[in-house]
Amino acid sequence: MVQRQFTATTPNRLWVADISYLRTWEGFLYLAVVVDAYSRRVVGWAMADHLRTELILDAVGMAIQHRRPARDQLIHHSDRGTQGEFN
Repeated sequence: MVQRQFTATTPNRLWVADISYLRTWEGFLYLAVVVDAYSRRVVGWAMADHLRTELILDAVGMAIQHRRPARDQLIHHSDRGTQGEFN
């Protein structure tokens, strides 16, 4: 749906998400982030010591709770964990 066009003309039309990890003395800490493509601001995030579904649901839930996007107006994009280059 996005076709690598990561711009939006209004807030809450396109959110992009990603997960990263940080190595700590006690193991890995995972960070899920949701960014509004219009403002380029983080609108939701969550951290956990696991990569289970609730990590992502917590980040998206925070974004929805704080921004309250209009129904059927928002596209949420994630690369679904794919890595590498695409031609």
